[in-house]
Amino acid sequence: MAEGHSITIEQSAEHVRVVHDGQVLAESTRPLVLRETGSPARYYIPEEDVRTELLTPSETHTRCPFKGTASYWSLPDAPDLVWAYPEPKPEVTEIKGHLCFYEVEVV
Repeated sequence: MAEGHSITIEQSAEHVRVVHDGQVLAESTRPLVLRETGSPARYYIPEEDVRTELLTPSETHTRCPFKGTASYWSLPDAPDLVWAYPEPKPEVTEIKGHLCFYEVEVV
């Protein structure tokens, strides 16, 4: 990690739900919470708890120097709504198989 930059990943038992336009896209009681310097805490939800059949793969890919290359998925009215790191860097391997949304409700 760069000096002054840190990432922590914790298993959470919080109940999180992702709703878009009244439709539940994901619901989990076993998310990972990723905290990264300079960013809000993000919930990474196990793929099995996400309704991936509603999502369409996007052409978008971004590269994070700390986590690796992200792939994105969209809804018809919400481009790049969700992302994941299919091959995360070794320091953050826990997030493999998990998806992250911009807006998550903790219920």
